[in-house]
Amino acid sequence: MADPAPQPNKRKRELDAEEAEAPSIEGKEAGVGNGTSALVRLPFSGFKVQKVLRESARDKIIFLHGKVNEASADGDGEDAIVILEKTPFQVDQVAQLLKGSPELQLQFSNDIYSTYHLFPPRQLSDVKTTVVYPATEKHLQKYLHQDLRLVRETGDDYRNITLPHLESQSLSIQLDDLYLIAICHRRGIKSLRDLTAEHLPLLRNILQEGQEAILQHYQVAGDRLRVYLHYLPSYYHLHVHFTALGFEAPGTGVERAHLLAEVIENLEQDPQHYQRRTLTFALRADDPLLTLLQEAQRS
Repeated sequence: MADPAPQPNKRKRELDAEEAEAPSIEGKEAGVGNGTSALVRLPFSGFKVQKVLRESARDKIIFLHGKVNEASADGDGEDAIVILEKTPFQVDQVAQLLKGSPELQLQFSNDIYSTYHLFPPRQLSDVKTTVVYPATEKHLQKYLHQDLRLVRETGDDYRNITLPHLESQSLSIQLDDLYLIAICHRRGIKSLRDLTAEHLPLLRNILQEGQEAILQHYQVAGDRLRVYLHYLPSYYHLHVHFTALGFEAPGTGVERAHLLAEVIENLEQDPQHYQRRTLTFALRADDPLLTLLQEAQRS
């Protein structure tokens, strides 16, 4: 069966990709938990920006490629990626921003409305900093901004093109980019495309037990949750996302997210629904799978 394992989410995530305020929730990566409150240094010396790989004013995040350790033996330095992300407001601390005489810089004033730049004290101005070091070309491509293209994949396309391509790339079941609430113990269910009526008890179990666990631990009822699967997923082992309905989580667009309740209903009506139906999703412009699907559809 499934093992719902909800965790509180205190941040937004890009990444994929590509990628939350409480009470939304997210699974945690393996290996997390070795943090410390002591001040530490970055794992390299110096950081000379080579390129802004990606940025988002909405999400207040920027991805930087830089050269570090230029005093190394080869003299060229090593590649590193630094991701800077403004952290969400903490409700229990936000009142401190306006206590006393905060440092303000007036930007705009009109009648009763005025806009300022507020410079918070050090303890309230932290920036979440993620480091990828040493970074490979694969990492640089992962975080580089790319145009997206929509493709429509039929059931035959999946069997003849997508699945062989994924298998040739040693499709990942590692959890490096784990972002989930429920993960299936059962192996061999790679994605939405593998689901049939056989899996209905499993899917109903994930939906029911996941909602009950979240209600018990976080007092968030089922009608305040968005419960969905991604297609294409970020890794190929069946998992289900639970997020608060008010949280604009990455990957909730119609071209990627499939509500679990509707997946269950589709399979109840047609056990082979996801083997037969055409699915639409977005791929990066440099993704080899995009080329394979486009060539097949032109022929």
